[in-house]
Amino acid sequence: MLTLSQRLSQQQKLSPQQIQYQKLLQLNTLALEQRIKTELELNPILEEEMELSQETEKDREKDEETVVDEIKDPDNEEFVLEDFMNDDDFDHERAYRGNTDEEQFHPLAPVRESLSEHLLEQLNMLNLDENMNRLGEEIIGNLDDGGYLKRSLDELLNELELFDHIKIEPEEAENLLKRIQLFDPIGIACRNLQECLLVQLRNSKEADQYYKYMAEKMLLEYYDDFTKRRFELLKQKMNLTDDTLRETVNLIQSLNPKPGEGNIESAEMNQISPDFIIEKVDNDYVITLNDRSMPSVTISRQYLEMFESNRKRGKKSVREKETYKFLREKFESAKWFIACIQQRRDTLMKIMQAIFQRQFEFFEKGPKALTPMIYKDIAQEINMDISTISRVVNGKYVQSPQGIHELKYFFSEGLSTDTGEEVSNKHIKERLKEIIDKEDKLKPFSDDKLAELLNEEGIHIARRTVAKYREQLRLPVARLRKEL
Repeated sequence: MLTLSQRLSQQQKLSPQQIQYQKLLQLNTLALEQRIKTELELNPILEEEMELSQETEKDREKDEETVVDEIKDPDNEEFVLEDFMNDDDFDHERAYRGNTDEEQFHPLAPVRESLSEHLLEQLNMLNLDENMNRLGEEIIGNLDDGGYLKRSLDELLNELELFDHIKIEPEEAENLLKRIQLFDPIGIACRNLQECLLVQLRNSKEADQYYKYMAEKMLLEYYDDFTKRRFELLKQKMNLTDDTLRETVNLIQSLNPKPGEGNIESAEMNQISPDFIIEKVDNDYVITLNDRSMPSVTISRQYLEMFESNRKRGKKSVREKETYKFLREKFESAKWFIACIQQRRDTLMKIMQAIFQRQFEFFEKGPKALTPMIYKDIAQEINMDISTISRVVNGKYVQSPQGIHELKYFFSEGLSTDTGEEVSNKHIKERLKEIIDKEDKLKPFSDDKLAELLNEEGIHIARRTVAKYREQLRLPVARLRKEL
């Protein structure tokens, strides 16, 4: 039996302008520079603004004022260009000029081809449609330093649907991911070590077929035993001779566990162009956004004049009406693009300043002075969404007297000490690594002993937390650190 029912639900819908702002917010300095260049090519209303003298600039503004008087379209629908050029939310004076303040920049070495650039070149050779190519860019953009995809495909697909209105089926996404995993370096974009090794093994053309078969069986059926180096147990379970075991293990160990750190430079190995510069001048710190080389964009004077000429005509032809409509749409798009860039700049500076204030001791004394801080702390302080903080800190870097750090570096949970002081987990990891580096390798410390030593120093930490931090530092368990 059919029944009718009503259901009330809330859904958040972002305007095109909000979506554009969120996208720009995710871009680092280099990516934004490319995005501006692309927009200059797509929108004829925008033009790159060259350096103008003060007199020339005043003349230009005067000319624009005569052009942007009230304009009406042929259908008597009021359309005032000043709404675009002089509204409260849009500062045409700054249109978008990069940071024109006098700034000092530390010279950076020439940037060679990065891993992501190398992968994007191969992606373009697949001749995918626009949506699939966009997904490929998202996959490549979310690889970590080792070349692993640490975000799920579902998460990437959800974001593409929300922000780009791109709908891709999970099966199609999985197929594309498998194709990317065969790029050079092979095994890139895998989700874990097991998948990475299997991709390389299955596509190896030099390995002996028998040992290749045994290695794949070992990775598929006895992966846990292999990673924990239980070789005697593997020998029994797989009924292997000593020679076969040795050749099989050697084959697996010849594979690259971190394809992102191969011959092509990774983002970490490559020279980074920082998004922010923090410099100490006398006793004060100066924070600047590293956007001096960013193209400055403004509204094209030529198209303003074309717009005025179109307005002055009396009765318009169909073609003239279409031209007017085209110009109107492009003006609106240009206005929002410029406004979004400026809003992005303001947001980035606000977040960087809040991080600096919270982590002032770090910039004075170094990593051991890093204090616990989570996204929520900054979000509450500057009255922004946590998602906005997340977008800003991801993939953006700051250069300071303490070196170059990704903004995510400054966020960490904390633990209490005997004195009641909160200590950053990054500080604890550094101390844990120091203890392991200095241990007797003939009798390495167990996780229980490491927890005991840290507790003796006043840091309250459980054995399971020690194990988690040790794994994050990519340090093996005690029995694998033991030297014979």
